[in-house]
Amino acid sequence: MSYDLKAVIAGSRLLAAVAVGLPSARVVDLQQGLALLPLSDAFSEAVADADQPRRADFWSLPSGFDRVLAGWSKEGSVAYVESEYFGGAGEENVAVWRNGRLVLGPLHLVEGELPSDAGSPVCRALRELGVRAGEREDEFMAVGLGKHRNTEEWASVTT
Repeated sequence: MSYDLKAVIAGSRLLAAVAVGLPSARVVDLQQGLALLPLSDAFSEAVADADQPRRADFWSLPSGFDRVLAGWSKEGSVAYVESEYFGGAGEENVAVWRNGRLVLGPLHLVEGELPSDAGSPVCRALRELGVRAGEREDEFMAVGLGKHRNTEEWASVTT
């Protein structure tokens, strides 16, 4: 089984506000007041800034988009998440911005590496956004990130 997610996660109101007028933007509500903006191929192409260098510490973060995320974070915490798994093995990259500054990460989990005692990078980023895990679920499951298996599925969700 595979899982592939590349997305921005933030408060529902924040993402709804910043998505207005952005080409190919699709905001999908999650649990606990958060929403997800999947970085579909079309959205990534639309927001990339060719004049900015591409960050080498992320696979799919469009060039210059980290500056956009920092700007958005002046209105509330914003996480960028990349998570890719196939057959139980995988990798994660995350970062969280707040008040225009990077406050978590970039954090990375590479294939074959175990998460730290603090949890996987994605769970740590979600915790930074205020997500509370349940007794039998981590932050990932608590917000509903297990509902869809890939970014394009998230981008096509109708709410």
